Amino acid sequence: MMGHNELRATRNEVQVKNIKMSVVCLLFLFTWCLSPATVVSSEEIKSRAAVVMDAVTGRVLYAKNPEYCLMPASTAKLMTALVVLENAKLSDIVTVSRGAANTAPVKSGLRKGDKVTIETLLYATLIKSANDAAVALAEAVAGSEEEFVKLMNRKAAAIGADNTKFINANGLPGKGQYITAYDLSKIMREAIQSPLLKEILSTRVTEVSTQSGKTIFIKNTNKLLWSDDDIVGGKTGYTRQARHCFVCAGERENETIIVALLGAPSRDLLWKESENLLAFGSKVMNHQEEPVVYLSKAEYDSGKVRKASYTKKVRTKKIKRKRQNSL
Repeated sequence: MMGHNELRATRNEVQVKNIKMSVVCLLFLFTWCLSPATVVSSEEIKSRAAVVMDAVTGRVLYAKNPEYCLMPASTAKLMTALVVLENAKLSDIVTVSRGAANTAPVKSGLRKGDKVTIETLLYATLIKSANDAAVALAEAVAGSEEEFVKLMNRKAAAIGADNTKFINANGLPGKGQYITAYDLSKIMREAIQSPLLKEILSTRVTEVSTQSGKTIFIKNTNKLLWSDDDIVGGKTGYTRQARHCFVCAGERENETIIVALLGAPSRDLLWKESENLLAFGSKVMNHQEEPVVYLSKAEYDSGKVRKASYTKKVRTKKIKRKRQNSL
């Protein structure tokens, strides 16, 4: 039998090997995906993880902690929409359940018994980021949100989002739900191949109606639609644990570039980093910059590469309760 010190040394050695293997695998992955890449240590991007991708080829142009598992917040609704399009007709009529109508905190205003089309629910889900609409879609397609989540995870695996797991249709926080910036980029790449989803994601404001004629005004949570003409669509997300998240697609010089950000400290910084990374991606595409992969030493050395932030308990104050949402 090994002594205590010998056993401890063995465990430490295994941990070090696992960390080194994670880094080596990531470097191999991006050496294979990229043209000559440069690994740098940069503090310019404050988001916990980021990926810039060529939407046509899937080539990664920039990455910071691309395989770091984090909470998706409402960016999960992109997968909800993809699954719905594969399993329902836009004209199908959905009767909103009590459970869907009561899904807080961001809601479109649907009530129990309201009848709406699948298309209407997609607009409410992706533009307003309405949690009630997302749950209504899940129940309409699969009978329950639990069964719908199985379809979400199956679709994630099908498109190669191997480090992603969903536990609900709206992205609200919970144990066992996580995504990587690299996988989020893949999901967005899949989403913009749908003309309908691309149209919805690029819509600034619109009105939708129930079958009884009740009109609901919805405004896009993507602020860049008003300030950057290059943006063709995007999906925001926010919870206290996930912080600010965003994935978007921009068209510059006949190229489509995807930017995915997870865990930005503020919404203003989220917009700034998105625009800066779109510009950087454009330079790489035009051979003015080299692709960059940045692995945060502190995060990888801490052994948290595969652990999402949902494991950390957060104290809540009543006065800030309404900020715990998924936008």
